[in-house]
Amino acid sequence: MSASTPKRDYYDVLGIARGADESEIKKAFRKLARELHPDVNRDDPAAEEKFKEAAEAYEVLSDSDRRATYDRYGHDGLRSSGYASNFEGFGSMSDIFEALFSGGGIGDMFGGGGRSSGPSQGADIQAGAEVTLEEAAHGIPVELKFEAVILCETCHGNGAEPGTPIETCPRCQGQGQLRTVSRTPFGQVMSTTTCDQCGGDGKIPKEPCHTCHGRGRVVEQQQVSVDVPAGISDGQRIRVSGRGHAGERGGPAGDLYVLVRVKEDKRFVRDGDDLITAVDISSAQAALGATVEVPTIEGPDDLEIPVGTQPHETLTLRGRGMPSLRGRRHGDLRVVINVVTPRHLKPEQRELLERFAETLTPENLSTGDETVFGKLRRAFRG
Repeated sequence: MSASTPKRDYYDVLGIARGADESEIKKAFRKLARELHPDVNRDDPAAEEKFKEAAEAYEVLSDSDRRATYDRYGHDGLRSSGYASNFEGFGSMSDIFEALFSGGGIGDMFGGGGRSSGPSQGADIQAGAEVTLEEAAHGIPVELKFEAVILCETCHGNGAEPGTPIETCPRCQGQGQLRTVSRTPFGQVMSTTTCDQCGGDGKIPKEPCHTCHGRGRVVEQQQVSVDVPAGISDGQRIRVSGRGHAGERGGPAGDLYVLVRVKEDKRFVRDGDDLITAVDISSAQAALGATVEVPTIEGPDDLEIPVGTQPHETLTLRGRGMPSLRGRRHGDLRVVINVVTPRHLKPEQRELLERFAETLTPENLSTGDETVFGKLRRAFRG
């Protein structure tokens, strides 16, 4: 961003509210940074400047003191307090790559020490899979596609064109760090930053790999088959080891986490391993008893309605629910009985019901349980 261009509001840059907390700020920055990665934006010459703008916004808003100054006085307040972004001196995107896809973390980008010389694990990836309730009950393999950082197949991760040497970085003399000394009213201050030429490795390829441009890694779409286990619930995650982003300097890859979403089923409500459904029956079936068909996760099945079944009674089919994720048992299917009062009666039906009603006695209408009035009185008494 040129010096003459007015700075945008940092909150607008990250796309967050002014009351966002630390985790929201970090999440917004990482999302932007991944979108602006050079391997994803090879045709956008402004990607690096957009990243620096986002990184500067993160650098300020993630620091409580700087954020307080900015909230109160804006960009002018930061300048008057001596703030200057650490991103203005970037000469390459190697540090961006490190911050996003290695285990070093974003904090190393804000003036910290040089890159670790040892192996570091790659970052994890989260993907989503949507399955039906039947698929969740029986288990199913799902095919997932996602973008991941992988080792470059051309150079096998060393960043050099095959057959060409890797040399000691002439800028940092193989240290991976640059040290500068500045004079202040309080004396000399030494600062250490990651070498912008080798990205902290201390070595650079004499001829960069034509495929990955010397980074040793590329972003490619991956496809993997993941087994969704029987009994999984909505919102649970499946961990696939080693299918995340590639590690740095020989470090292991991160993991893939698959967030499973189970679609709503119009027939069932799930309660743990139990399933709940409802069935409509006539008042005659409720009084006389009947055999009716009800849905189960395995298909339709018969349910015996006992004589004198009351509205909203629950009947249970044992073991006809969802399988347990951590065992061999199954939950139950609970069937709520909805007794439907008939409408639009024909004359002969009305006559039969009137004759039947004349024969009813209080004994016929007694459920043997607490009366509705008794339940209401108990409820109002608290």
